[in-house]
Amino acid sequence: MRVITLNVNGIRSAVRRGFFHWAAVQNADVICLQETRAQEHQLPPEAFALEGFTSYFADAARRGYSGVAIFARRKPLAVCRTLGWSDMDAEGRFIQASFPNVTISSLYVPSGITGPPRQAFKMNFLERLLTVLARMRHSGTPHILCGDFNIAHKIIDTYNPSRNSTVSGFLPDERAWMDALVEQLGWVDSFRVVNKNPKQYTWWSNWPTAFERNLGWRLDYQLVTPDLASHVRAASVYKEDRFSDHAPLTVDYDA
Repeated sequence: MRVITLNVNGIRSAVRRGFFHWAAVQNADVICLQETRAQEHQLPPEAFALEGFTSYFADAARRGYSGVAIFARRKPLAVCRTLGWSDMDAEGRFIQASFPNVTISSLYVPSGITGPPRQAFKMNFLERLLTVLARMRHSGTPHILCGDFNIAHKIIDTYNPSRNSTVSGFLPDERAWMDALVEQLGWVDSFRVVNKNPKQYTWWSNWPTAFERNLGWRLDYQLVTPDLASHVRAASVYKEDRFSDHAPLTVDYDA
């Protein structure tokens, strides 16, 4: 089973940049997208034309904002578009597809980069989310949680840990939240199961030459329940073409 996740930073932009042409030849089973920034009726035909896939969207009420999606080769048993909070559901930050042997979710955590009020909003979201993820973790169902968490977890996950320690996305309380998710709740970072190398980033700022110099952050994850950890076979970040300011993260599982 191959799962791909990507923050597209606008699905219409990703279409123009060739993402769906690339995705069509990746032999993926499930593709999770974040920050689609379009309501379903605004989507270009290419977003529905991925041969062999059925698409499911959770749109934000506000146009041009947020939004997540799942594309699946196999029709899910059920699709859920709610975290159970009306304020967050209106932002289109979560969608979940249940299959016979695994449940897969696409999640988009808010950014706090614009200032203290938005950072407080982000931390409130994370605090509430921890309860939801604890419930998922202990549901007894194998789960793959894909998404842009807007957090670089470890020192290895950002290009300049010292400088970035005061920047949203690498703040101590954000990293502590990730610690709780992994070390206390038991979610497993599938990428690090098979790839422990440094400088493995999935996002680069728009600073001149940041991408070329690989001054990046690893913000995108596929977290799995412990029963799937031993089934991770390969993980890679695709950087040959740029579909977004993020890069696609692909993980292969033998389940």
